[in-house]
Amino acid sequence: MGLLDGKTALVTGGSRGIGQAIVRRFLREGASVAFTCRHLPEGLLEELGELGPVRGYESDASSFNAAHEVVQKVIAEFGKIDILVNNAGLVDDNLMIRMTEDSWDFVINNNLKSAFNYVHAVTPGMMRQRSGSLIFISSCSGTHGNAGQCNYSASKSGMVGLAKSACKELGPRGIRSNCITPGMIDSEMVDRLNDKVKEFWLNNIPMHRWGTKEEVAGVALFLASDLSTYVNGEVISCCGGVSS
Repeated sequence: MGLLDGKTALVTGGSRGIGQAIVRRFLREGASVAFTCRHLPEGLLEELGELGPVRGYESDASSFNAAHEVVQKVIAEFGKIDILVNNAGLVDDNLMIRMTEDSWDFVINNNLKSAFNYVHAVTPGMMRQRSGSLIFISSCSGTHGNAGQCNYSASKSGMVGLAKSACKELGPRGIRSNCITPGMIDSEMVDRLNDKVKEFWLNNIPMHRWGTKEEVAGVALFLASDLSTYVNGEVISCCGGVSS
């Protein structure tokens, strides 16, 4: 038996990176999984389908109406949503003095507004069920800030506030709301760094290595499962100790 047998999960931004790792882990643990992405990679659904029941939806997470349409489709397909993972996000880095309004709006809408859109869409069903787990993939940049990432850091910090507020509003209905703040995870974002910056981070991470997408997915599994039924309103760091 898997930790998520009988549960249905919706993961935004689930076609790559941390999102895809979460989709795979949830499927292996017995969940039915729906995920969103802007463009569905060829062959991905067939590959994931070997692990369990899965559906992918091409959709813009920053669109309020599109988010509600996806949720309606998932409920029509699977009957319910027990777990929401707000993972959709992107970066558009620059120093604040050089950042444009468009860059600010682009990141805030895709990272923070998208999370609101999906929480707004799934909570009526979860409230009727009197159960549910909301998981927000934030970032250490959201709790500590990062030069050149004021838009990204603000969006990820906003997710923490959204999760904690949802905890207080929805806890009485049996819905839990928690954040994960990954640190330097082996991903496309790390690949873009130059060697000097990589060396700096590796020297400052107490474990002296990058985290893996699968390690973040493991924390998401804990929060999605009944192992964490009294964990609510928490921010769990998955950063190798760099934020300690």
